[in-house]
Amino acid sequence: MTEIREPSSAPATPVTSSDTFLSSVSPALPAAPVLDGHGLRLRVWDPESAADVDAWLRGLTDPEFLRWNTPLRTVSDAATARESLENKTADAAAGQAMIFCVTDAADGTILGQVGVSAIERVPSRGIVGYWVLPEARGRHVATRSLLLAARWAFAEVGLHRLELGHALGHDASCRIAERCGFRHEGTLRGAMWEAGRRDAFRDVHAHGRLATDPQPESP
Repeated sequence: MTEIREPSSAPATPVTSSDTFLSSVSPALPAAPVLDGHGLRLRVWDPESAADVDAWLRGLTDPEFLRWNTPLRTVSDAATARESLENKTADAAAGQAMIFCVTDAADGTILGQVGVSAIERVPSRGIVGYWVLPEARGRHVATRSLLLAARWAFAEVGLHRLELGHALGHDASCRIAERCGFRHEGTLRGAMWEAGRRDAFRDVHAHGRLATDPQPESP
């Protein structure tokens, strides 16, 4: 059972009317959503929380993460991690992205992140991404959290299409995409940086899921 809750003091802004999608200005996203389901709780990150900043820093400096990703902006310490989280908060306020902190529903332990970014009201799509902290791997955290985030993007934001891309050879991410209903749609040549470099490129497996696609099975 999946539950999506909004704080009573900050009701969600409707985003499904026809004029919303024709507007050139991105409407606000539902304020501070909390998503519960599959043994997880997804909440917004808090740049003022030392625990959140530490988890964000560990996630973006983890060797396994950096093996498959080269961030646009380098995060190397608490100051740059906090700045990165503040930027994510600004993106959410602008209606362009929502990055969730993935926590254990039982005790609130931070497990990783999942998010919907590059949100476009025309043509109604976004890009999903995720990572899991080393100590939380092997528990299908990415699969469970991506299912929650995708449901939110379709049901609450009203998006029609979600896209997911991962470096060619990242088989674990490919399996996560398929389990969550993201079909393999092809290979994009030279679509992302090589690990640790910004002067060389590698191919990307492209996946997509539509709001009208069959609902994937729960984990």
